[in-house]
Amino acid sequence: MTVDVARSLRKMFIGGAWVDSESGNHFDAISPATGAVIAQVPEGTRADARRAVEAAHGAKAAVAGLKGFERSRRLHLIADAIHRRRDDLARILTLDQGKPLQAEAYGEVDEAAEYFRIAAEDLKRLEGSVLPSASPSKLVFTRRIPRGVYGLITPWNWPLTMATELIAPALAGGNTVVWTPAPSTSVISVALMECIAEADLPPGAVNLVTGPGAEVGDEVAGHPLVDGVGFVGSTATGGSVARRAAGKHVMLELGGNGPMIVFGDANIEHAVAGAIVGCYLCAGQSCTAGERILVEESVHDEFVAGLTRAAKELRLGDPFAADTTLGPLNNEGVATKMDNHIADAVGSGARVVLGGKRADGFPTRLYYEATILDGVKPDMLVSREETFGPIAPVIKFRGEAEALAIANDSPYGLLGAVYTRDLSRALRMADQLETGWVNINESSNYWEAHLPFGGKAGKRSGIGRVGGHFALEQMTDLKTVVIEIEGS
Repeated sequence: MTVDVARSLRKMFIGGAWVDSESGNHFDAISPATGAVIAQVPEGTRADARRAVEAAHGAKAAVAGLKGFERSRRLHLIADAIHRRRDDLARILTLDQGKPLQAEAYGEVDEAAEYFRIAAEDLKRLEGSVLPSASPSKLVFTRRIPRGVYGLITPWNWPLTMATELIAPALAGGNTVVWTPAPSTSVISVALMECIAEADLPPGAVNLVTGPGAEVGDEVAGHPLVDGVGFVGSTATGGSVARRAAGKHVMLELGGNGPMIVFGDANIEHAVAGAIVGCYLCAGQSCTAGERILVEESVHDEFVAGLTRAAKELRLGDPFAADTTLGPLNNEGVATKMDNHIADAVGSGARVVLGGKRADGFPTRLYYEATILDGVKPDMLVSREETFGPIAPVIKFRGEAEALAIANDSPYGLLGAVYTRDLSRALRMADQLETGWVNINESSNYWEAHLPFGGKAGKRSGIGRVGGHFALEQMTDLKTVVIEIEGS
């Protein structure tokens, strides 16, 4: 398992230049796949974050002054750079994050390029409107204008996808960016920044500050020169970011925990295939993972048996091996949560059908067996919280009303999936599930980059929408212009 990383010593990108932290300190980037130190990354400070914000603030006029089609051309250049470096980016992503190279990493690199291409084309159709006026001598119209400086804080589970779903529309809207990625995937973040730098944007247009989120992310979110904040990550951290960003435009994509609901009339084979993707993609480290699988009593045994057979076909192993479909977890915190949630469930009466523990014989302790729990109850930790690991917790239900009650009894409201052949039931569930997105007869982990994605109001899964022109419209201000036409 040997992969060359472009530079052993990484740098931040501030004001159009590659720089070290003002402290001179670095931290080790350790691969969850190998346990080896793969790079040293600058340990950014609050002073570094302030320097980046000031650079972004100073570049606002230059970036806003780029006409729409010129911004579009630069975004396509970034996508081109990602495509040219596809192999390199995929290898670094696997080494840094841990996801399987062939099964997942290449796909995430391609999706990152796609986000820039979507934003490049959407901005060409960023329309205003002409509005009627009570005065016969007035012409009234609206325009979309940049908000200013966006502070973007992104997670480690999809370090390319989650970053580009915010950076691309922010730039498309004529904003400048200060980006603070998760420390545990800083190496792939620097590699993405190298692609962005190839677009020759005005100095300060995009700035990358690596380091602890509690310092650099907190400083960016609360800085008075930051006009908007975009955050993807945990609900707890999102709450802290929102408080620091009070008064600014805020987009938060936060946690989720299913549900996936399988009714007795569903195509069970199809539902099993969807559960495999929903529970084990990215080793379950996804906010849209199927972390609660509700199965109607009449098909419960058939579903669990089919899921067990399918999960045994997963290949946990070296993420650089061509046949690996399940890689290691990214960090010890997630692995420990898996340990705790399984122990809590078993202690409260759940049964381990498959897996249930860390795997032996690997370079790190982050390789976790694909796990299935049966007999799960709604009050167990695995039902109430995000487990964020390769786990399929099965909850038995009787009838539509009980399924809906269990599904909606959650602090989260991001995405749900329903398997049924009954169209009327599917539409009822789509209306009544308290989530921002519902998939019918499709995995909870299915999404497309141009579709609006986000949580339901009143739940703890965030506010706002990412995806396509929906993100672009939110990351721009609407300006109203009234003109008095002389002589009318």
